[in-house]
Amino acid sequence: MLSAQRSIPLRVLFVEDDENDALLLARHLRKEGYMLESRQVNALPDLEAALGERDWDVVISDYALPGFSAFEALETVQDYRADTPFIVVSGMLDEATACAMMQAGAQDYLSKDKLDRLAPVIDRERSEAQIRRERRMALEAVRANDERFRALAANVPGVLFQMQASLAGNLRFLYVSEASQMLLGVPAEELLIRPDPLLGLILEEDRAGFCQALEHADARSSTLNWEGRVQLPGGDLKWINIRCSPRYLDEDITLWEGVMWNITQSRCAEAELRDSRAQLAELSEHLQRVKEDERDRIARDIHDVLGGTLVGIKISAKLLAGKLEQDEALKKRVHDIEAMLDDAITTAGRVARELRPGILKEFGLAAAVESFAEDFTHRVGIPCSILCADHDIETDEDTALALFRTYQEALTNVTKHAMASRVEVRLMQEYDEIVLEVSDDGRGLQPEDLRKRKSFGLRGIRERLKVLGGSMELMGREPHGTTIVLRAPLRVRRAEMDAELTAVSDEQARA
Repeated sequence: MLSAQRSIPLRVLFVEDDENDALLLARHLRKEGYMLESRQVNALPDLEAALGERDWDVVISDYALPGFSAFEALETVQDYRADTPFIVVSGMLDEATACAMMQAGAQDYLSKDKLDRLAPVIDRERSEAQIRRERRMALEAVRANDERFRALAANVPGVLFQMQASLAGNLRFLYVSEASQMLLGVPAEELLIRPDPLLGLILEEDRAGFCQALEHADARSSTLNWEGRVQLPGGDLKWINIRCSPRYLDEDITLWEGVMWNITQSRCAEAELRDSRAQLAELSEHLQRVKEDERDRIARDIHDVLGGTLVGIKISAKLLAGKLEQDEALKKRVHDIEAMLDDAITTAGRVARELRPGILKEFGLAAAVESFAEDFTHRVGIPCSILCADHDIETDEDTALALFRTYQEALTNVTKHAMASRVEVRLMQEYDEIVLEVSDDGRGLQPEDLRKRKSFGLRGIRERLKVLGGSMELMGREPHGTTIVLRAPLRVRRAEMDAELTAVSDEQARA
């Protein structure tokens, strides 16, 4: 007998036509230490109503009842509350009836004269009922998760998969979502039974790269992220991205779980973008050549035509001044004209040098940088000093001209925006690159300056250097000011650029 000092809540539904028997059972259970909450019913409609109103911990039923039997009561309980223990307590006990009730689903069959087993049976069946409920809830949760996963997998544009890899290098799918038909052109059921389905779809040229990436990720227990091409049964090619993570079942088997995506459109877009950029670079280079040719023509006109005309006018003015000995006012006016002609000749020469830096072609980049720094100082009034000029730098004409033009633009930006009182220039060679630094002590470059619309100076410098394979870097200077670092290769990498354009064209053809 259980200790009467314990207090265990117990909700009991008695299916009993004799009120005294129900009271006897209730008194016995209280004596066993249960805090009893009970109800007695003696008809099937009342039983159905009681089962529908609330949950019961146990149903204790007599066997023979007016108008129905314990079998019908058990069936009713199973319909409403399948996990509720059903115990038959009856004075009419025989082995055949007990076996029949147990086969029908009753948990136990006791005699009213021997209730000492009732409390242990209730404890046991309540525990087992709780286990059944938890198991049912777990199965329902698994089923709900499975349905949720299948719903998600059906709506994901990629292919979810679970793939097993052995040490022998064999790959086979354990699970593939239905999107495989759309992405790979093969139903999921067929992929599951193919001997080596994934490698059979990957294009032969990309197969070795995939195997190496898979081995590398396996060795490092890291996520595989691979892009390559697959050939569909109809012959079409697609670019796919495979991203999966390993899970080790044992020493010989690795389970890869992940997703495949169709990246054909993005790869084609990338190829088109690279091709467009290459075409823009060619166009930019062509425009720069046209611009330089036009500058050369204008510089020649200024030097040969305008410069010659101005010199001729000055000679004529001198001759005229020599004949005006008596008229001092006219002589002064002619001298003023000569001074203005000198300024015009100087300006024409400076403009011609800026348009066509002949010193660049004749004496090299370092000399041209120094000469322009002197012109800048005289023209703008801001001291521009050359701290380091490597006169041994030898580079091709395109690179030298591009660097000189970006150098001119950098000094123009200083004039327009920096409000500087001094500029320092360094020209040097670092390994296979030419480095040109322009530093000022002005107000510095603010982040919003780089976001200004229709501000093309710095963008033009960056793009022109990019065409050469170079770069531009902007840095703050202590305590204030800006340093712009221009880098370009000693020689324009024509062969590399042509090879890149060829690779882009080939990739587009394959896609």
